[in-house]
Amino acid sequence: MTQFQPAALAGAHTALTTPFSPDGSHVDLPALEAQILFQASGGITGVVPCGTTGETPTLSDAERRRVIQTTVATANPLGVKVIAGAGSNATAQAIELQLEAEDFGADASLQVVPYYNKPSQEGLFGHFMAIADAAHIPVVLYDVPGRAGVGLSVETVVRLAAHPNIVAIKVANGSLGFVGDVAGRCDLAILSGDDPLTLPMQALGAVGVISVLGNITPGDVAQQIAAGNRGDFAAARVIHERVLPLATGLLSLDGNPVPVKAAMSMLGRDSGVVRPPLAGASASVRKRLAELLETVGVRGPAGALDSAGVSGTAGTR
Repeated sequence: MTQFQPAALAGAHTALTTPFSPDGSHVDLPALEAQILFQASGGITGVVPCGTTGETPTLSDAERRRVIQTTVATANPLGVKVIAGAGSNATAQAIELQLEAEDFGADASLQVVPYYNKPSQEGLFGHFMAIADAAHIPVVLYDVPGRAGVGLSVETVVRLAAHPNIVAIKVANGSLGFVGDVAGRCDLAILSGDDPLTLPMQALGAVGVISVLGNITPGDVAQQIAAGNRGDFAAARVIHERVLPLATGLLSLDGNPVPVKAAMSMLGRDSGVVRPPLAGASASVRKRLAELLETVGVRGPAGALDSAGVSGTAGTR
């Protein structure tokens, strides 16, 4: 593979939702293309299809392939990087998905910690090393113990960082101490995986984010990251404090991506449909989202929130 510098993944990346038809029966590929165009217009560095926010466990193999292919085809001409979700809790399958993402033209892959089976640190090390040995594009580790049931230790991350194909880590474990330790012990590009913690993570050495909030307000996310990366933490903090209530709400009012898809529906940018076992946002959640969007100053194309979306009657199943 071409020598890849970790700094190339610095910046703001949006963890894309997967838009579905109003009945949830198929992926709405034109809506996905529109989402990526919206991200590019906001100055986003990259997009991440088929991650947690993309409801990947509910996608068929064919749908997952189409989502990645469509994302690459749309993003590449815009100069937007694609970090394709390609993880699995089976090492052999993760390798297959890694190679598939490469064939589709992704710039890097996102490899989640194996979920459910709770491997040891040595098992995690072997899993990611096997993927990296097979890879020809950069690998981004994804540490999210709240979903996986197990997390990477700093020591394991440092060992993995020695592999030339492992260039970054998405940190979604809630630990600022972890970020500081990793930044001090290896040269992986650290990407925040938790919007409310992005600013303090940058202060400790993170150089970017894989953001849920970016689905709603990519310009703010991009500007905050840019400010922090040039050392202007005062400017970054102004943005952080303004968007923090919305960023927190998107991750706490219901399980991801229920709130963000509801918010996008209210803004006229998504059907708002999620697939089972997720359920659509309740009326109370939508009401709170409307308040948060208004507070942050985010409005739909007509300049106001969709009243049907606010009432909770749109985008539910």
